[in-house]
Amino acid sequence: MPREYDKLVRDGIPEIIRESDEEPVTHTVDGEAYRERLREKLDEEVAEYHESGDPEELADVLEVVAALAGTHDLSEDELEAMREAKADERGRFEDGVVLEAVRE
Repeated sequence: MPREYDKLVRDGIPEIIRESDEEPVTHTVDGEAYRERLREKLDEEVAEYHESGDPEELADVLEVVAALAGTHDLSEDELEAMREAKADERGRFEDGVVLEAVRE
């Protein structure tokens, strides 16, 4: 009985499946369908990190973020420059500041 997935996977996964003497059934997506699948994959990878706390999952998150940046015609360097600009303007997440409220 086949296992059903219907999710975006890394490009090398079909070959890894073949090496296990199994047959992957795949199709490719592009355009808005690709972006939507990447957004779903980002949610999946973030959820896996939440569940496991394994820092290796962060590498998967970054890989999806890099692919999403590419759909916006942004290189990883351009995305990093945007990240740095926001950090310069608003700060980072290093001090553990929690905003409780804003009073008038």
